[in-house]
Amino acid sequence: MTASIRRQLVRIVEGRKEGGYGDAFEVVCCDCGDHPCWGYSEISLALQRIRGPYTTMAAALAAYDRHLGLTTSRRRS
Repeated sequence: MTASIRRQLVRIVEGRKEGGYGDAFEVVCCDCGDHPCWGYSEISLALQRIRGPYTTMAAALAAYDRHLGLTTSRRRS
């Protein structure tokens, strides 16, 4: 699986980042059809749900693990 965690880009224009990185983290999964060069607003809602943003690295790692099936998420009834 080709997924990664990175700091969320502030803005992507024509495939290039502008403005550096924000404080949030995101999960980018190419196997799901995402691409690191695409900005958040350029991807589908389904991919946005995978990406996040996640406010801490710990939250991003947990989401990454869940997405890859390394852990199970507990749902509250």
